[in-house]
Amino acid sequence: MPPSTSRADARDNSLHRPVLAGLCASLVGIGLARFAYTPLIPELIQAQWFSANDAMYLGAANLVGYLIGALAGRPLARRLGNGNALRLMMLAASLAFFACAFPLSVSWYFGWRLLSGIAGGAIMVLVAATVLPHIPASRKGLASGAIFLGIGLGIAGSGTVVPPLLNLGLQATWLGLGALSLLLTALSWFGWPAGHPSSIAETVKAAPAEPLPKGVYLLFAQYAFMAAGLVPAMVFLVDYVARGLGAGASAGAFVWILYGLGAVIGPVSHGFLADRLGARTGIRLVLTVQAITLGLLAACHSVSGLALLAVLLGSFPPGIVPLALARVHELVPGHDRQQTAWSRATVSFATFQALAGFASSALFKASDGNHVLLFLTAAGSLAVALLLELVAKGLPSPLGRDRCLS
Repeated sequence: MPPSTSRADARDNSLHRPVLAGLCASLVGIGLARFAYTPLIPELIQAQWFSANDAMYLGAANLVGYLIGALAGRPLARRLGNGNALRLMMLAASLAFFACAFPLSVSWYFGWRLLSGIAGGAIMVLVAATVLPHIPASRKGLASGAIFLGIGLGIAGSGTVVPPLLNLGLQATWLGLGALSLLLTALSWFGWPAGHPSSIAETVKAAPAEPLPKGVYLLFAQYAFMAAGLVPAMVFLVDYVARGLGAGASAGAFVWILYGLGAVIGPVSHGFLADRLGARTGIRLVLTVQAITLGLLAACHSVSGLALLAVLLGSFPPGIVPLALARVHELVPGHDRQQTAWSRATVSFATFQALAGFASSALFKASDGNHVLLFLTAAGSLAVALLLELVAKGLPSPLGRDRCLS
């Protein structure tokens, strides 16, 4: 074997490890820590661990934690280094699973669900910035898609792993999820890149002082309304099928598996749209499809019809991440400024996601469990995001790379 081939193979292997570590981090911190809770909601209520309203508010606790983590991720990386910060967050998410096996009180559960959200928010801010600087430019897109695929795999995994675990009981389910998260944490432990202990800190120091382009601030607002629009289906879909339609927990789990299938497809398909059509056109198309899908969800009472809609809905939460990141790259020149913009976009997303989580829970309680009203509200949020995109259409891209502009 020629020496050049050996070096290339060694370089490929060295790239696989950080990408795998990034995938494991998004899988644990977001895919499982957030989305595994959704198929557990009907069981938490039926087992009388919590009331329906308490179960919904506990789901919102993770979203509040996500906002805290998005704000705390960069300072944490400056203190500990990126790799150590990510290891700590994955351990925290794993520990939260084990703690949730013991329903001591609502406040106990709220604290641990909050911690799992903090881990997810910090991971979202840090993981791409930790891995991608070590990836050749020609492979950054593929590596980014692989990292975000962890979110979709977590959603799909929660739909396939949780139902068998529930046969052993709720406590065994939480313990099993904790063991799986701990295994993924161990698998990623030595995969984080070495040699740049705190690239986030360096980015902050080196970031230029000039303001970001105006189009980025419109993207922040748009991304915020996207976050609000995905929450109702993300939190209430399984409960809607299982209790709202009276189809039972097994039907709810089946719909959630298809939601997870859409989540696996989402990052790749949405990334393809960004590559082929440009991020701006991709965002407009996805927002239109999702708003229509949520409207159909509110009108559909068939489990088979909901199953088809769930695939489209599931593609949205992980799929908009590479789309939004691609849009940031279209609008903002320079790696350092792109990282700053992406961190702010994540905070914007997390803020509205947390607000939408509590607002949805309050609306659910005030409307006596009216799921349809929640889905229509979500469709309205996406319609607002689409209108903001139409406003953004008149703003030029400073790099001249937006192929959607006429």
